[in-house]
Amino acid sequence: MFGIGTPELLVILVVALVVLGPKRLPEVARALGKGLAELRKATSGVAAELERARWMLEEEVRTAERGKPSVPPPAEATVGRGSSTSAATPKPELPQDRLDDAKGRESVPD
Repeated sequence: MFGIGTPELLVILVVALVVLGPKRLPEVARALGKGLAELRKATSGVAAELERARWMLEEEVRTAERGKPSVPPPAEATVGRGSSTSAATPKPELPQDRLDDAKGRESVPD
């Protein structure tokens, strides 16, 4: 219990008996017991809440992993064989009207 052995507990009880007296010792022990019970209840409630939160996070991760599309590995670039990766993949072109909208200009017909 708190790293206290039987000899230490007996010393604490004797000191408490001397300090508090035989009339007040049962009252103090009862109050101490109630306080410890409430502390245990509170800590078990917190532990249960943390366990629920951990379980919910793990479930979200599992759900996200199941729903995630499998991404193929990137194509390996062949360096030094006469082909360049920039020539193999054309750059996507932005439509002119969307580019003008983004820049705040009116589109000019060609």
